[in-house]
Amino acid sequence: MKAMIFAAGRGNRMRPLTDTCPKPLLKVRGRPLIVWHILNLVRAGITEIVINHAHLGHMIEEALGDGSRYGAKLSYSREGEGAALETAGGIAYARKLLGDGSFVAVAGDVYCPYFNFKDVESVLQDNDVWGKPHDLTTRDVAWLFLVKNPDFHPEGDFALNAFTVSNEGEPKWTFSGIGVFRMSMFDSIKPGEKVSLGTILREYIARGQVGGEVYSGPWHNVNTIQELEALNAPITI
Repeated sequence: MKAMIFAAGRGNRMRPLTDTCPKPLLKVRGRPLIVWHILNLVRAGITEIVINHAHLGHMIEEALGDGSRYGAKLSYSREGEGAALETAGGIAYARKLLGDGSFVAVAGDVYCPYFNFKDVESVLQDNDVWGKPHDLTTRDVAWLFLVKNPDFHPEGDFALNAFTVSNEGEPKWTFSGIGVFRMSMFDSIKPGEKVSLGTILREYIARGQVGGEVYSGPWHNVNTIQELEALNAPITI
């Protein structure tokens, strides 16, 4: 299985830090956000990783190189400065690097240091069938990891009925930015077209074709300078 890390966002809410540094390269506990993901993916045996970039993308390539120092093989989908294609558009544009199989994708500005990416491979059974206790079939095009709603997003995104994600219902959970996807769900997107992942997901969720589960480990969407500072604050016992 290959992985994709989204790293093309401008990070406006983190300015002025992101005026001179791409958001995924901001450090938490001495390590860039994106490196936490790379190391966790490699630890799970997922070494082929595609990174898309736009804003200050050259700095990401300079910092990470070919990934060999992390035990990874990195490739880059260059969308161009100021030309970010949003998440689904970025996936479609990177298809030539990702291939046509299923892949795991993760937001580059999320901090979840203990996420076990081995869990994403267990989602798939032989013949690319989704494998969960209630015997899901190939009807599903995506599997989402959901988290408890953070303070900045109290309304949440999706409901969860057993292992089926729904646009309606309560309680709502927040999409963590981590999911497994079938490339076929992006067939309708033209290369270079700007499309958000949320738009595509809600269409398939309405058809009952998206599964998911709740991830209960530490998770932070690093949205503000204050949150970054809090994550880097000395630990007191």
